Amino acid sequence: MLTLIAGIIALLLLSLALNAFRAANPHVLARAIKIAGGIISLATATFLGVRGQIAVALPIGLFGLGLLGWVPFSAGDFFSRAARSSGQASRVRANFVEMTLDHDSGQLSGRFIAGRHAGRSLDEFDLPALLTALGEIDDDSRALLAGYLDRRFAGWREHAQGDAAGGRGRPPPGGKMTEEEAYQILGLQTGAGRADITRAHRNLMKKLHPDQGGSTYLAARVNEAKDVLLRRHRN
Repeated sequence: MLTLIAGIIALLLLSLALNAFRAANPHVLARAIKIAGGIISLATATFLGVRGQIAVALPIGLFGLGLLGWVPFSAGDFFSRAARSSGQASRVRANFVEMTLDHDSGQLSGRFIAGRHAGRSLDEFDLPALLTALGEIDDDSRALLAGYLDRRFAGWREHAQGDAAGGRGRPPPGGKMTEEEAYQILGLQTGAGRADITRAHRNLMKKLHPDQGGSTYLAARVNEAKDVLLRRHRN
């Protein structure tokens, strides 16, 4: 009878643990796994060291220290990268246009979020229609749409009325970027660490930097997002 009760309790505890695992924030879960792995590795290294197996204990101990962030060891990055789900994307919004960058493929897509085309994908429109839309939206939305046109229609500016139509080189909006916006632009979850922020910024700049055929406007927004989040870590 006692064995049956103990078994039922064990099943209930296991069910609660699985539910908590599924509901956990991936970033928090990854950090918990790293900490647990670090503690287990250090305990194993200590046990082996006491038994005189120093050659085995030393690398395991360094691995554990790396997971806990106490030494610059790449093993800690392994769990951070593994925790990032496929299909991760960055989003940049203006008053009329929202743009999405897929991190895996580097594909830039977008849609109108206001105006007479609200809710429609940019992929539905041909170049003449999108050039017409440039004249119907505000400057920040125009600069964002120009970044999409740069990717989809190389040389489109030659057929437009000068670079002013696309807002090339326009600085980011004057309004202060919020932390929520910054996380969306870098494609990160709330609470991401300094290393994750720096890594996401570096990877995005490889895809968006003007020298790589990207958009000056989008690159400026990515830079601003990094500054906003790193400033948070300095405070």
